[in-house]
Formats: sequence, structure tokens, C-alpha cells
Amino acid sequence: MSLASAAESMQNDLADLRKRLHQVPEVGLDLPQTQALVLEALEGLPLEITTGKSLTSVVAVLRGGARDDASPRTVLLRGDMDGLPIVEETGLDWASTNGNMHGCGHDMHTAGLVGAARLLCGIRDELKGDVVFMFQPGEEGWDGAGHMLEEGLLEVSGRKPDAAYAMHAHAFDQTGIFSTRPGPFMFASHALHVTVKGESTHGTMPYRGKDPVVAAAEMITALQVMVTRNFTLFDPVVLSVGMIKGGSTNNTIPPEVTFSCTVRSQTNDTSPQLEKYVDQYLTGIAAAHGVEVDYRFIRQYPATINDADEAAFAEETIRAVLGDEAYTPQVNPITGSEDFSRVLLEVPGAYIGYGASEPGLDAKTAPMNHSPYALFDMAMLSKASLVYAELAARRLERFAREAAGA
Repeated sequence: MSLASAAESMQNDLADLRKRLHQVPEVGLDLPQTQALVLEALEGLPLEITTGKSLTSVVAVLRGGARDDASPRTVLLRGDMDGLPIVEETGLDWASTNGNMHGCGHDMHTAGLVGAARLLCGIRDELKGDVVFMFQPGEEGWDGAGHMLEEGLLEVSGRKPDAAYAMHAHAFDQTGIFSTRPGPFMFASHALHVTVKGESTHGTMPYRGKDPVVAAAEMITALQVMVTRNFTLFDPVVLSVGMIKGGSTNNTIPPEVTFSCTVRSQTNDTSPQLEKYVDQYLTGIAAAHGVEVDYRFIRQYPATINDADEAAFAEETIRAVLGDEAYTPQVNPITGSEDFSRVLLEVPGAYIGYGASEPGLDAKTAPMNHSPYALFDMAMLSKASLVYAELAARRLERFAREAAGA
């Protein structure tokens, strides 16, 4: 049986698994019920399984039967498992009722990676290398990938992986369409928290104090100028203020104002410059107003940068397996961020998106990921499993040909 036929035959089982995962979404690094379901789904497969210490990760290693024992090659496949702290409003019969929701499709990713593991175990004797299946908690802001790297993810098979792939379902893109691109796929993510300290005074006598409100206002507008005047349009930076607090009455200048920003950059090269300019602008404006400023610039996730060769290989594989109509190039990077970027800093690989809008909905107006109404096309489970499995099997085959000089 071909991998495609095998994937199609397991669609119902994967759908059942996804429903079970969907009903018990867990948030953060501790996902005991999710981990238990994954371990149950992998039971009986010829896998070497390791669970996390600081988080409920699952790492499963499949040893290929046709591997070169002297110099085995390895491919890593990632599926994130965590949900979101939002109340589900989809109305599905199998909707979550615990106050959390798989609103970003990670139940799809988890079930899809289980499917890939089953497919590849079915052709174990033909596999010309090893496969590492990375079931990751804490993608949604918890840096689960970073924790797994610290716990030895890249050494678990005995050698560092030679290629790595991750995929993400999009509720707002046409179902069945996969996409990737070379270079930047998702932006780096940083946080900026600022506290401006002045001297409180009555609003009718501002000259008797130091006004942190006008200083903070100038800082906020200056930061917008900073990103447009110091960074090229071809390597853009986005800075948005999402929170500002200060004062409790209209006729008193407060002693302090705080504001917080999200900062995104297309590449990692701009991060040192960002920190330098933030310091210059904030301290300069504070000095001009005679106020104090304290700030924290926190580098959260690096940019997700696809290796050009691996992105091309992913495109080639998707076209070969599902047909040309199933692939559309990702024209521009996505301004969101992703902790799989940490893996791609260590291993050449590719991050791939795929459309999974619910049939019957207009993808252009369908609820987006992270919406309490987000729906994902269940039929994409077998296709995602197939693409994952084919990426691993074909990449190992190519590594073997390259080693043989073919």
C-alpha cells in the first residue's frame, strides 16, 4: 500500500484522535491529558520514546531499517500540542468545555504528526535514516521549543538532525493549499516595557512637577518614527503600543506612566540595532523632559528563517505528492512569531503553512486562528500526515543518494 493510500485509510482514526484532543485543550508547558493521549496513540509502534522533565513533551525516535549505521541521517518533524485560554464558541458536538480551546489548530498538528509516525513506522524497513517526532507543549508564548532544546532534543537520536520541518494549519486560508518560502517565513518577536517616572502635581500647575504623560506620549510617537527612519523597507520592523497606564483623575498629573509594546522584525539582524535605538530615543526624551525612564527590551523569539534548499525541497515534495494545484508560494513573510525558529537556527529546515478553512465557509471571511469561532477542516489530517511522512522519507532517500554520489 502506498503512503497516500495508507494515509487515506487512517483518516477516521485521526479524526477520532483529533476530537479527543480537542475536548481537553491544555495551556502552557504542562499538558498531562494531551501527553497521555499522544502516548496512547503511539503505543505499539517501534519507537524510542522520551518524555520531558520541565514540560510534558513527547519525543519519539524511529530507526530506519535501511539506515547507514556508520553515519545515519536524521529528519525531525514537529507538531505543537498546546491550546489557548479562550472559551470555545464553535457549537461543535465535541467542543471543549474546560474554558480553554484549540483555537490555533494544534490538535490538528498533534493528530497529523501521530499519523505521520504511523505511516513511517509502516515503511520502517525502507527508511534510509532516522526520524525524530517532536510533540511540543508551550508554543503559544511559553517557549516550549526552547525548553525542549535545553533538554537535549537535538541529541535524542544520537546525532543532530540533518533537516527539520514543521507545519501549521490556517483556518483563514483555502483548504488543501500548502505554502512556504525561502528565507524569512515569520517575524522575530520582542517585548518592550517602559516606565516613565515624573513628579506629581495639580493639573493647573504643571510647572511645579515633571509630567510623565507628555514625556510618554512623545516617546510613543518617537518610537513610531524610529522604526520608519532607521530600518529599510526591505527588512522591516513593526512596533505597536498595546497598553498604556497612568493617572486616576483628570486634574492631577500622575507620578508615573507605563506603556508596553510588541516589536516584530523580519530578520534577526535588526535586533541589536533595535535595542540601541530604543535606548537612544527613550533616554534622550526623558532627559529633555527631566523625567526618569526605566525599560526592559525582551527578545522573545527569533525570526523563523527557512533554509532555501529545504524550502525548495518542501515545495517539490508537496507538488509531487498532492499535485501542483495543492501548492501556492508564500509571497510575503507572516508578521506573527513562532518558537520553531529556535530549531531552525540549529538545523536547516522549513516551516510550512496549509489552508484548513472549514468547507462551506469563505476562507476570506472565516474566523481566524485564535478566534473562539475558529474551525478547521478535518479532511486535512490525512493530507498533513502524508506530507509530513513524505518529507521525511524523501529527504532521507535524497541524503542516501547524495552520500552515494548519485
